[in-house]
Amino acid sequence: MRPHQWLALIEGMLEAVILVDPIQLRIVAANRAMHQLLKMDADSLIGKGIVDLAAAPEDVFFWEDVAAGLSENIHSETLLQRADNSIVQVERRVTLVRVGMDSSVYVVAIHDRSGQRQVENELEKLIAELRATLESTADGILVTDLDGAIRSYNHLFAELWGLPDDLLTQRDDRAIYAWLDKCMLDAHHYSERLGTITRSPLMEATDVLVLRSGKILERVTLPQYARGRPIGRVYSYRDITQRLADEARLQLAAKVFESSTDAIFITDANQNIITTNPSFERLSSYTEQEMVGKTPREFFREEDNAEQVENLMKELEHLGFWEGELWNRRKNGHAYLCMISLVRVQDEQGKALNYIGFFKDRTETHTAKQRIEELAFSDVLTGLPNRLLLSERIKQSITVASRNNSTFALLFLDLDHFKQINDSLGHPFGDRVLQQVTERLKKCVRQVDTASRLGGDEFVLLLHEADAEGAEICARRVLEELSAPFSLDGMNFTVTSSIGIALYPADGHSMADLIKNADSAMYHVKERGRSDFRFYQRQMNIGLLSRMKLDHAMRQALEHDLFRLHYQAQIDLDTGKIFGVEALLRWTDKDLGEVSPAQFIPVAEESGVIVPIGNWVMQTAIRQAALWNRDGKAIRVAINVSALQFQQTNFVDSIAAALQEHDLKPQCIELELTESILIRDVEEALRKLQSLAELGVKLAIDDFGTGYSSLSYLKRFPIYKLKIDRSFIDDLPGDESDVAIVTAIIHLAHALKLRVIAEGVETTEQRDYLRKLNCDEMQGYLFSQAMSAEDFEKRYLH
Repeated sequence: MRPHQWLALIEGMLEAVILVDPIQLRIVAANRAMHQLLKMDADSLIGKGIVDLAAAPEDVFFWEDVAAGLSENIHSETLLQRADNSIVQVERRVTLVRVGMDSSVYVVAIHDRSGQRQVENELEKLIAELRATLESTADGILVTDLDGAIRSYNHLFAELWGLPDDLLTQRDDRAIYAWLDKCMLDAHHYSERLGTITRSPLMEATDVLVLRSGKILERVTLPQYARGRPIGRVYSYRDITQRLADEARLQLAAKVFESSTDAIFITDANQNIITTNPSFERLSSYTEQEMVGKTPREFFREEDNAEQVENLMKELEHLGFWEGELWNRRKNGHAYLCMISLVRVQDEQGKALNYIGFFKDRTETHTAKQRIEELAFSDVLTGLPNRLLLSERIKQSITVASRNNSTFALLFLDLDHFKQINDSLGHPFGDRVLQQVTERLKKCVRQVDTASRLGGDEFVLLLHEADAEGAEICARRVLEELSAPFSLDGMNFTVTSSIGIALYPADGHSMADLIKNADSAMYHVKERGRSDFRFYQRQMNIGLLSRMKLDHAMRQALEHDLFRLHYQAQIDLDTGKIFGVEALLRWTDKDLGEVSPAQFIPVAEESGVIVPIGNWVMQTAIRQAALWNRDGKAIRVAINVSALQFQQTNFVDSIAAALQEHDLKPQCIELELTESILIRDVEEALRKLQSLAELGVKLAIDDFGTGYSSLSYLKRFPIYKLKIDRSFIDDLPGDESDVAIVTAIIHLAHALKLRVIAEGVETTEQRDYLRKLNCDEMQGYLFSQAMSAEDFEKRYLH
């Protein structure tokens, strides 16, 4: 590109730009902005050496490095020399641009920073002037942003509040605010007022602050604006203690005194009331004329609080202040709770000048607090005692039972299948069901008993001084009461519950033990069909602990790669040849020894660890299948899939990814699915199965005939094979029922153009009979037991 073409390109740029020949380091083009920046005539820069413009050693060194071929770019601030020999501060970027195959040019882009630097200098000067103004004012000044973060304060502010040295030397807003709260006589009111001011950015306010030291400050609060918008707040503080000691100063402060929402009275040095504000009359119903001359002792004293009043007056004399709550009566005799702050105002010699009292009606707050305490101990939805109150009641029952050598019972209730109500009809509907359940439970307990809700659909009944017989009677009453149909929004339905019972002291000496054991008993009811009750037995916890131990051991086995796969051959009954294998999970634990799948698989499904285990099985089996088929051995691997694993949203994608990763044809994999998987969510199951079938993976129904067999899903789902459960094979051909079932399954499968495989074949009679029935495939000990991949290869694939 020629120089005049470059000039046309850079002339339209806002920045000052020059182009430098990379060999001669001379300027070949410069736009108008560059000439104006350097105060030079147009085109006067062309041909000049770039080093001539440098006013900083850094630029000279850079261009020397360019000449030596050691550098190609730089970006920083620097100085340039203008035509009038003045120096201008700029930000510049130098970049080597290559044009075509054999041409390049240095592009130097320059931004004038002199104006920005001048603004920064002016700003620093302004800040210094503002700081000097802040320190020279006669008031203590505190400046914050709209969120209350401290931006600045002067020395007089620190002096007025007596800020410790450590707070002056470190930036800690929270500690400073905590110190201010600590200094206040009425810290609660101070915090409330400060919160109101903070929430109102445009608010202008004047307040009188009474410190514990006896010092009284006037605080003026004003919003701080920038461009017509509030950006913060300025607080100015002035010590008005001495001014208030003077009658004229008291009159000056009358506006604050009159407008305060707190009831205020002021006494003389002898504690005789000399004035009250309007809020005092509104709160107490006593006028100022009625109160003048009386003492605070006379005003607050009642028969039932005389001792408290005497103690607070003594503390006021000793410490110079007192604050607390006190019940008092209005003129009409109505009682109210007031929050009182009393402070002694004294002169420089410490002599009392006045006493000031602030108080406000706390009756509503007190009532609200009681209501909050009720809510803290009650379940919001049902109104029943919650876990916190139940804990207190159980502690009381334990104390009584221990003292009287008696017993009590704890019933743990869990509603059966309540999640289905929430999922199908919505949580608001479920909440109304819980409220109706609550009303029925109340009918089942005595007045001395406690019905509580722990949360969700879990309830606990505490039966005071009840033995096993009483607990059983109550449990049967609950089951009977809940068995009656519920009716909501024109819908009739039944809610049942499973109940576990624990007795004190036989089943536990603490709330935690009793609830845990009752919960364990309830869990066993769930396992055995629900809608019943069961007393806790020690073996239950042993079983629970055993499951927990097994679950932990499985997770450790997964982490340390202790699981392994064995493979059992599958035989074509027509040819007698091996066409595939079933991958079977095996596990040997260093403490538990060889653990049967029948023992650990149910626990894995219950805890959810079956998902990562199933993923490991899938990956391992597919990898092994790929190894065998890559070596020319046509082997199909059947893999069992758990219901929880099948429900994972990425199930199909994970199989597709594994097949792609190991370069395995999908038809080399067969997934064995139980019937329960297919009927749980038919539409979702159909979608996944169709995706797997489209992928090319073979699908088989495992343990066919033992679950919820349905011809409709065999018709709809892309099933390839049925697997006859071993329970129907064991007594072949002697058992007529098994013969009928196996015959029916084979005929059904063939009618639907499905293949059939029988598992658990152990005798030649069974094999021959299955062949007679035209069963397609078999597997079992008659031909081969499950073995490791290495042993399988040595025995069958050599």
